[in-house]
Amino acid sequence: MSSVIERFLRYVKVDTESLSDQEAFPSTDKQKKLAQMLVDELKCMGAENPHMDAYGYVYAAIPSTMQEETPSDGPIIGFIAHMDTSEAVSGKDVRPRIVENYDGGDIVLNEEKNLVLRRAEFPDLLRYTGQDLIVTDGTTLLGADDKAGVAEIMAMAEYLLSHPKIAHRRIPIAFTPDEEVGRGVDFFDVKKFGADFAYTVDGGAVGEIEYENFNAAAVKAVIHGKSIHPGSSKGKMINAILVAGELQNLLPVYENPSVTEGYEGFYHPHSIQGSVEQTVVDYIIRDHNWDKFQQKKAFFQTAADFLNMKYGENCVTLSIKDSYYNMKEKIEPHIHLIENARLAIQNCGIPPVTTPVRGGTDGARLSYMGLPCPNLGVGGHNFHGVYEFACVQSMEKSVEILLEIIAIYSGDQTA
Repeated sequence: MSSVIERFLRYVKVDTESLSDQEAFPSTDKQKKLAQMLVDELKCMGAENPHMDAYGYVYAAIPSTMQEETPSDGPIIGFIAHMDTSEAVSGKDVRPRIVENYDGGDIVLNEEKNLVLRRAEFPDLLRYTGQDLIVTDGTTLLGADDKAGVAEIMAMAEYLLSHPKIAHRRIPIAFTPDEEVGRGVDFFDVKKFGADFAYTVDGGAVGEIEYENFNAAAVKAVIHGKSIHPGSSKGKMINAILVAGELQNLLPVYENPSVTEGYEGFYHPHSIQGSVEQTVVDYIIRDHNWDKFQQKKAFFQTAADFLNMKYGENCVTLSIKDSYYNMKEKIEPHIHLIENARLAIQNCGIPPVTTPVRGGTDGARLSYMGLPCPNLGVGGHNFHGVYEFACVQSMEKSVEILLEIIAIYSGDQTA
């Protein structure tokens, strides 16, 4: 079994689920168990100064193999992945299974629960006929998002540290907690990391390059109702639950995740709690286009203002907070990051695909923190659910791509 697969199968068995309702950072201490495991493994490899800081970040570097480094040797390129998994589905007691030489049909994940990874529902499966797929038993997610990226960076580091004759500059690497709850780089030390540029290894299919992502905002809508005994409530009651429904109905019906794709933005209510007296709805707003992003936020406020006119002042109060922005404007001045990633992928025999991220990554925020940081595919699909799977050959190819990027930036060949 290759190093990257052996590592991945070990890492996914460590529960690192992050939680959005926690004030602490990281949001769950159990993420530090994997962090310490990575530190220990990096020490055994001979990496430079592997350590976990007080926030649970893992920092290390692959030392330069050049006798003397100068700025003319090219930029210092780093690699980053996140350790946590989504709270959407449990990451506890993950039981990975390898389906060897996939035959192109449906895959039974759990016969008892009648959970089947069906080709008709997930046509991406057809791309992997004849290859080996890693799945779960249908009771948890797999954790390829982003333990596949963690394993790939670790396998890359192991290879380079065991082949000291390969010429390269110092290569910083880092692993972050709490990416899935949008806080992955809240305390990331860009200066200590010590790279000019970096790649997050946190995408989907192998060969994907992502450097455009949504502009994102979080909205908390608090609806204040008026509870009156239903037997004598005519003209008096304001049912906060029904007002929440009105608010949703004022939003464009065709701007929600289930009917949008590509560069199309949306409004998305992702949680609701309430009663007649008070109902709270949490939304996210997303759009790649800056002007449309601003228009969506303004439209949301207009909808709330209309309901306040109808039901009284402060019936609906909104808190709108920007979460992250499209990294495109920070990457385009350093387009060599994309050109060299494309060249590396092509050199590894795969057609590169540039696709917009319908979400966000640590790299988006890092790009605005002074570390331009596009995203690379890891070889996984169907993240955040029980139907998640990863391809063995894709993960192995991802390691080759990382090594090829390093070779390109070391001067072997440059786009």
